[in-house]
Amino acid sequence: MVEWRKRVVSNNGVNLAVFEVGDSAHGADERPRPTVLLIHGWPDTHHLWTHVAPILAADFHVVAYDCRGFGESDRPDGDDPYRLSELADDVFAVAEAVSPDQPVHIVAHDWGSVQAWEAVTRPGADHRIASFVSVSGPNLDQLGDWARDNLSRPTPRNLGNALSQAASSAYTVFFQMPLLPKLFFGAAGSPAVWRAFLHRVEGTPRENVVVGDTLREDMISGLRLYRANIRTKLRDPHTSPTFVPVLEVVNERDIALRPAIFDGTHRHTQRLWRRSTATGHWLPYTNPAYLAQTAHDFISAHAPRTPADVAGRLDRNRLFGPPKPLSGKLAVITGAGSGIGRETAYALAEQGCELVLADIDVAAAEETARESKAFGAQASPYELDVSDTSAVSTFADEVRRAHGVPDIVINNAGIGLAGSALDATDEQVDRLLDVNLRGVISGSRAFGRQMVERGVGGHIVNIASAAAFTPQRSLGLYSASKAGVLLFSESLRAELAEHRIGVSAICPGIVDTNIVGNTPIAGLDAETEVAERNRIDGLYRRRGFTPDRVARDIVRAIIRNKAVVPVTPEAKVGYRIYRFTPWVSRIAARRKVTQ
Repeated sequence: MVEWRKRVVSNNGVNLAVFEVGDSAHGADERPRPTVLLIHGWPDTHHLWTHVAPILAADFHVVAYDCRGFGESDRPDGDDPYRLSELADDVFAVAEAVSPDQPVHIVAHDWGSVQAWEAVTRPGADHRIASFVSVSGPNLDQLGDWARDNLSRPTPRNLGNALSQAASSAYTVFFQMPLLPKLFFGAAGSPAVWRAFLHRVEGTPRENVVVGDTLREDMISGLRLYRANIRTKLRDPHTSPTFVPVLEVVNERDIALRPAIFDGTHRHTQRLWRRSTATGHWLPYTNPAYLAQTAHDFISAHAPRTPADVAGRLDRNRLFGPPKPLSGKLAVITGAGSGIGRETAYALAEQGCELVLADIDVAAAEETARESKAFGAQASPYELDVSDTSAVSTFADEVRRAHGVPDIVINNAGIGLAGSALDATDEQVDRLLDVNLRGVISGSRAFGRQMVERGVGGHIVNIASAAAFTPQRSLGLYSASKAGVLLFSESLRAELAEHRIGVSAICPGIVDTNIVGNTPIAGLDAETEVAERNRIDGLYRRRGFTPDRVARDIVRAIIRNKAVVPVTPEAKVGYRIYRFTPWVSRIAARRKVTQ
């Protein structure tokens, strides 16, 4: 349990209970430690930060306070003292008291974030506030603007977004009623009920939910935040810009706030970053280590003498326009030097992802990285032979150290092998299975463990093939390797579902890549093999289905969390034939294709 040091700060006669942990003096490098100000929301107190504060205190002077109306702070009568203008005054009063010589860095949640937005949009706020990490709390003026924009342009998407948020916010109508919510929380506002509620809706471990003895009183007193601000702000919004660097931590499974409401933040924020994960509203309780690390990196990047690697890592989250579904994600792609891997890198670069590009041909990976940077993406090339299991593990560790835990992993590296299964050499079979199947398993396991440990979800894409469900007499070994990828992916998807990690198997059909030109054909002499390979390569080129079209399907699969994605018309037909009339596939498999 964190050992807080308590003091009292007054603002216009309202006493605020302030709690500190960590040294406010100099660190080991003789630099002043930045002060981090933690601000809670409804119905919490400074106890919300019990698990986050000690992590940040290793490098920062950490301060939390009970907002007016909560915990050990004063509870002024009436609704007017709880207007956002008054709450923003509290933010500046505490900041001045705990860090008079240096601006503070704010990390705020829920209504704490709402009042921090009010503070950072005041003129000159950037002189007192060095950075702001916003978690599950919008600027109410911006929210009002967003609602008006969606309703004034009633497209299906806009109306859907507005209705979805209205449904999520329906509880606020109840909260603003004069008597019923007081009676409700008076009866149900116990710590046990609150812990059970968070466990039920978000899976929050009950032991993580630390509350004070004043929880019931806080629930009732905090209702004044809703009455004092929501109708006024949404009815007549007045947006103001901020020059404070802002990181929006967007929780995609937030029960109260839909991600779409943050789509317009970039219009009001000069320097905006975004981190979006499959997490819920009470992130400080459910995933405190992730939140602490995210905040730590952002604060460090806006502190004096920022380490180059920290500043570089931060760049991937910065927004210069409306967010895209995958904005700010870190994506790892194997086999990124050509074909589907290269085109997928370009597609994800357009989405605003940071890229880690691996290939056995490092020069090809470097070329993909250079081209990806033309889309404004950060891209780092690596040399990797996915058939080397220990090399894959080492690569995963290096990625984590240099870039962080990836949000997306695409196991794309693969090779071909055609011809008779009986004529193939043992070396050919071993190499095929080591790259196509074991390489996918190794990459999924190494990065999957990291995603599970981090606890905020992710997505793994494994490139299989239509050959996985389209048996052919001349592709038996290749089909076996890709069928293994397909069923492994389906099984892994079931295993990782509870961790909010999606797994997609992509099954392209005939796609014009360079894999055919490099595919050995067992059972043929050298001259005949070259002629046959050129014939098949010409067939693929005439087919004209380019790898960029596969890349688009990969992006859609990630966004929509698709399980199995047949790509190309023949793959879609073959998938359905094998599922519903497999005997047709068996008859067709007897036909000679490569000879």
